[in-house]
Amino acid sequence: MKKRDHETTKLKRREKPAAPRRRGPTAADLQKQLDQRTRELAEALEQQNATSEVLRVISSSPGELEPVFQAMLQNATRICEAKIGILFRYENGAYTAVATLGVTPAYAEYLNRGPIQPGPTTGLGRVARTRQTIHIVDTHTEQAYADREPLRVATAELGGARSLLNVPMLKEGELIGAIGVYRQEVRPFTEKQIELVTNFASQAVIAIENTRLLNELRESLQQQTATADVLKVISRSTFDLQAVLNTLAESAACLCDADHAWLFRREGDIYRWAASYGHSKEEHERIKQHMLTQQISPGRASVIGRTVLKGQPVQIADVLADPEYELGKAQKIARFRTLLGAPLLRESVPIGAIGLQRTDVRPFTDKQIELLTTFADQAVIAIENTRLFDEVQARTEELSESLRQQTTTAEVLKTISRTAFDLQRVLETLLENAVHLCGAKHGMIFRYDGEFCRAAADYNNPPGLLELWQRTPIRAGRQTATGRALLELRPVQITDAQADPEYNFPEALKLQSFRTVLAVPLLREGVPLGAIALWKTEVAPFTDQQIKLVTTFADQAVIAIENVRLFDEIQDKNRQLQLASENKSQFVSSMSHELRTPLNAIIGLTEMMVKNAARFGTEKAQEPLQRVNRAGTHLLGLINQVLDLSKIEAGKLELNPQTVQLAPLINEVIGTAGQLAEQNKNRLVVDAQENLGALTVDPMRLRQILLNLLSNACKFTKEGEVRLRARRVANGGRWIEFAVADTGIGMTAEQQARLFEEFSQADAATAQRFGGTGLGLALSRKLARMMGGDVTVTSEPGKGSVFTVRLPGGSGH
Repeated sequence: MKKRDHETTKLKRREKPAAPRRRGPTAADLQKQLDQRTRELAEALEQQNATSEVLRVISSSPGELEPVFQAMLQNATRICEAKIGILFRYENGAYTAVATLGVTPAYAEYLNRGPIQPGPTTGLGRVARTRQTIHIVDTHTEQAYADREPLRVATAELGGARSLLNVPMLKEGELIGAIGVYRQEVRPFTEKQIELVTNFASQAVIAIENTRLLNELRESLQQQTATADVLKVISRSTFDLQAVLNTLAESAACLCDADHAWLFRREGDIYRWAASYGHSKEEHERIKQHMLTQQISPGRASVIGRTVLKGQPVQIADVLADPEYELGKAQKIARFRTLLGAPLLRESVPIGAIGLQRTDVRPFTDKQIELLTTFADQAVIAIENTRLFDEVQARTEELSESLRQQTTTAEVLKTISRTAFDLQRVLETLLENAVHLCGAKHGMIFRYDGEFCRAAADYNNPPGLLELWQRTPIRAGRQTATGRALLELRPVQITDAQADPEYNFPEALKLQSFRTVLAVPLLREGVPLGAIALWKTEVAPFTDQQIKLVTTFADQAVIAIENVRLFDEIQDKNRQLQLASENKSQFVSSMSHELRTPLNAIIGLTEMMVKNAARFGTEKAQEPLQRVNRAGTHLLGLINQVLDLSKIEAGKLELNPQTVQLAPLINEVIGTAGQLAEQNKNRLVVDAQENLGALTVDPMRLRQILLNLLSNACKFTKEGEVRLRARRVANGGRWIEFAVADTGIGMTAEQQARLFEEFSQADAATAQRFGGTGLGLALSRKLARMMGGDVTVTSEPGKGSVFTVRLPGGSGH
């Protein structure tokens, strides 16, 4: 609208001199003005129609420049009354004809030769220099024609151009092309025509930019779609790595406009084919078969080698022009010229590479290189996912296998614990589980006596095999797997016994038909006790984990054998000790009776001589006789204690439980202990609960316990107090509690710990100072426990001790 307004304004300015106010226009003047205005309107309408048509073509052909350029040239040449129209693209200082109209064949051949670098005085040269429209009225009169500049000569002579118009196509001030309109006669272009072509040039720039943006959008969409497809394949085939790599190769080839795509993975220090894609199946298969035999190493000889060497994308524009490229046979098969490689990097370390090939010399663009790098990153993700999955699967399988082995081991240990001394059952259980867990067919456990191996347990062996082992016992040597295990003192596996030159036991081979055999020695402190042997009827080596498991079973077999051996030894020792104990008890019993008879006579005689001194005339021997009497009584008490202990150990001491009243029994004990207290000037105190009632107990043994405790208290206390407390307590039941407390020397915790051991006293110094045999307390506790109670002690050095006897109290009445 603005242009129309501008044109209209120009027409009004022309009317002023043609229509003076002082006189009216003539009919001829009015007709002339009308014709002028009609021509101008017709010309403006034609230009508007041409512009509209170009815009319509632009809108109806999104992303297609050829129909747009042709529409521009058709309208430009038609309205400008020109014969020839050319649209040039400008890049890197040169013009390229991308659309032509009305050019002669000779001129077209010149334009198609390649990019044109015009001289500075030509129309296109001046456009490139000034970025302005160049209007040449006659090409033959220009200096460029006189200088025979190639473009000018070709335009004038091959194209027949005389008047020409070159309009720049500018994008943000930068020249991206030009529109040329040529007349084959000398006739200048009008301002309106120049304005029209300038408008077309602007529209061409818009169309080019729109197409660029649209193509970029389409390319981005294609890339995103391809990336989404690849990610979809990765997600759906997370652990089918081959499917993912094949999809990546295909997507990379298609989106980067390549003829072939190759993906290599690292194996040690070389790179091998992993996936590929090619448009021609026959050519692709030939090059694939060739590449499968290749081992690509890092280096300059190949694009893959260079890529992994540099750790970044590498492009070879033309392999035939690259003196370092050495894969000539592959190039002859696939006929590729341009190559592009991108590394597969994990933590900056190459684990592979992806390569693209083109059969023509056509370098890949930066965007295509960037896209290939993205595909390489996705390949790394897929490889890593698969690697992690495989590791997790392997670890899971390892843990499952370990769990199965631990479960089996636990069952075996349970069997060992339940049948600790049934060696045959333990060995059979070990062997059965070893055969099952290791996938073997047969199994045998041998016992070794230092010279021969003999069968101790077998599982699933064919008939006649046991008889064969009995007829032909195995020795340590190279002829069999078991012999080698005994010889080398380590697990031995023969992968194929039929192919082993040293194996020499044809009878076993024929009978068992085995191929793979494993033998693990049973070792105790480096000495072979036997071996576990497993056989498979096919060539299938045992795994390290299985060998480790059988070694564990071998150790458990050794433990079981040792347990039985030790158990037998202990049983034998127990029998010997039992016999010795019985002999000791019999000896003690006999000696006790032999000693008690003369002692009783001595005690009775001295007692009678003391009491009847006048009668026997022993008044002057009173004191020695009393000492003899006391010593005899003491010795008799020791003999009785030893005899009681002997009976308890032999289980022959019998209690005589009776219902006794506790008060009279306590008085009796105190009466006997009174003399003991007087010896060290101690005060003997009784603190008995009233109405203690009766107790069912062996009264003689209860008196013995209380007298032992009171005797000890009086012995270790001087000029102090010895107290006997008696009471009924209800602590989870009914009990009678007797406590003997003293204010004597007391004991340390260490002394208390060994106090109730037989023939043991607090320490050597105490024994030397106070005497005693260390039997009284041990015997008192044993007697109390026989009656369902116990004897305990609390003590503190320098403050005294408290011995407590607790016995079941019954009803108390």
